[in-house]
Formats: sequence, structure tokens, C-alpha cells
Amino acid sequence: MYEVILIYLAVGCLAGLLSGLFGVGGGIVIVPLLATAFEKATLVTEDLVMVMAVATSLASIVATSLSSVVAHQRRGAVVWSWVWRLAPGILLGAGAGAVLAEGLPGRALKLAFALFLLYVAARLLFPARPSAAGAKHSAVVNAGAGFGIGLLSAIIGIGGGTLTVPYLVKRRLIMTQAVASSSACGLPIALAGALTYGYLGWNRPDLPPLSWGYIYLPALAGVALCSSLCAPLGVRLAHWLPGVALKRWFALLLLLVSGRLLYQSWPW
Repeated sequence: MYEVILIYLAVGCLAGLLSGLFGVGGGIVIVPLLATAFEKATLVTEDLVMVMAVATSLASIVATSLSSVVAHQRRGAVVWSWVWRLAPGILLGAGAGAVLAEGLPGRALKLAFALFLLYVAARLLFPARPSAAGAKHSAVVNAGAGFGIGLLSAIIGIGGGTLTVPYLVKRRLIMTQAVASSSACGLPIALAGALTYGYLGWNRPDLPPLSWGYIYLPALAGVALCSSLCAPLGVRLAHWLPGVALKRWFALLLLLVSGRLLYQSWPW
């Protein structure tokens, strides 16, 4: 039992360190690490491993997103008008994403997450050139974008920053505003997704003890505690190490993790 707890604490430390170091949402790190930990501990069947990892990741993002929003708001960087435009679609999309993910086979969820990691790695290695012109937007476009961001984020267990930030930058928000507003959008994603996963898995007999629906509470406690403590250390390291090299190394890490997930999800 103590070994398992140490694993969850280590996952939180690594997730917080890498999140602060590379400036990405913790879900990118938490989901594959938790999935591996659940598999090693034979906690649940193979089809439930990814669902529980995604659900627990979203629940942990609630705390980290809330603290990020408070910090950004103190600096006045959150553009709340954009948060309110995207929030309705995000809430609906996150709920729908959790429902959709529950019905997908474990291999399909691994495949979806692997493809997303490939997308993030490509963005790091080949960043898009910023556009001077702001893209047109309307209430329908914003609602659709929010729904898509919430849907994908809830399926793969992330806060949505890698999707929300580019969208807001194209709407002429400067990067600091886009990052701050994205952190505010991550809160409804995590809340709606985590609550839906909790409801969907309620009273399932094949889930382990100390589960709240698909959310595994011991893992949630360890990840949330240690990720919040280790993230500041990652931020400090990011200021000491060369940024270009950091992005390349992290992209390589994502490619390796993606390759492993692709191998596991392939119908051999």
C-alpha cells in the first residue's frame, strides 16, 4: 500500500516539475503516468485504466487551475469577457466529452491521447507564425470553439491550454492575456469533466475502493499535493535552462510517450 502511495506522490512531483519547466498543462504528464501506475498495480481492468487516469487528472486540475486563476487575476491579466464567451460551450463540451470517453474502449482512448501528444510535439518543434490580423468571431463560432475545446479536453484529461491559447491569440489577445484567460477556461473544463466522470462511475462494482466514480481519491490526493509543491521548482529551472533546448527535449519526451501509447493501442 505504501509503495502505491509513493508512486502517486512521485507522479505529482514529476507532473508539477515538468508543468512548471515546460509551461504546459499537467494533464499531458499526469494521464500517461497514472495510466502506467494503474496498470502496474492492476487496479482495474485494461478498459478502465485510461478512463480513471483521465478522470483523476481532471479532478487534480481543478485545484491547480483555481490557484493559477487567482495568481493571474492579481496581475489583471484575465480577460473575463472572453472567458464568458467560451464558458457555455466549454461546459457542454466537457460534459459530452466525459460521456463519450466512458463509452470508448481503453485502446481508443490511448490512441486519442497519443495523437494529441503528437500534435503538441509538432507545435513545440514547428511553432506557428503569429498573425497580425485578428480572426473573425461570432457568438456561434465562440460557442463551437468552446464546445470543441471542452469536448477534447475532457476526453483526454487536460485543462485545454494547448487549444485555448492559440484560439485566443488569433483573437488579438496578447500572450500573457491568452495564457491567463486560458487558465480561467480550464476551471470549467476540469469541474464539468470531473463531476461528469464522478457521476458516470457512481456505484460501479468493478471500481476499486476509495473511488468517487471514476476518480481514484488516493491518486488525486498525491498528485494534487505534490504537483502544486513542485511546479514552482520547475518554473525556476525554466529560467535557468535554455528555452529552445527545453522545448526540443520536451517534444522528444512527448514523441516517446506517444509512441508507447500508439504501440499499446494498436490492434496487434
